[in-house]
Amino acid sequence: MNKLILSAAALALMAGAATADTVRMGTEGAYPPYNFIDDDGEVAGFEREVGDELCARAELTCEWVTNEWDTIIPNLVSGNYDTIIAGMSITDERDEVIDFTQNYYPPTASAYATLTEGADMMGGVIAAQTSTIQAGYVAETGATLVEFATLDDTIAAVKNGEVDGVFADKDALVPFVEEQGFMFAGDDVPLGGGIGLGVRESDTELKDKFNAAIDSMKADGSLNALLVKYFGDETAQY
Repeated sequence: MNKLILSAAALALMAGAATADTVRMGTEGAYPPYNFIDDDGEVAGFEREVGDELCARAELTCEWVTNEWDTIIPNLVSGNYDTIIAGMSITDERDEVIDFTQNYYPPTASAYATLTEGADMMGGVIAAQTSTIQAGYVAETGATLVEFATLDDTIAAVKNGEVDGVFADKDALVPFVEEQGFMFAGDDVPLGGGIGLGVRESDTELKDKFNAAIDSMKADGSLNALLVKYFGDETAQY
């Protein structure tokens, strides 16, 4: 009986070891060009390429999982995946709940965009994605905040005349300005400490592996190459 128990324990340990190098990468899949679902139903975008390369350098196997933005932190904490790689800015408030790697996207600007020249961004009705640093910022201004589940929903609200403008990451708004008649309004607003991978506070070894991989990508220029590929020559780089 003792031998059977020991054998079962050994098998359990071996099974744990076999799966220890598989990391479930949690993303939204609805925030292009950071992350989105392509025509084949696969996660794609800047963070898919960054995440796959980080896993390769850390000798980990990535499994991609999508989750709605407004519950993405609770589902990391509860163990539904092992990281968040979803355009999530590093903030003190979030850092009280989860831990972050160093940033893989430098601190950049948020911006207002509208379809109406002269629209009042400070006192009007402004859309922002729920549970974002942009929503928190708008709530502290004189504007009326209306929160939506996704970036696309905020854009639709502007087009439908429900709101006067949208406030979001400037890089995420560029395609709408260049291709869909939107215009930037007012000054850029620097927010957050860049974008990092979120991990559970107990996963220090995983955090260290990803930090080393991010260092490697910064050092050899491959991270800058992906930043330029997805966000253009004018984007912030390392």
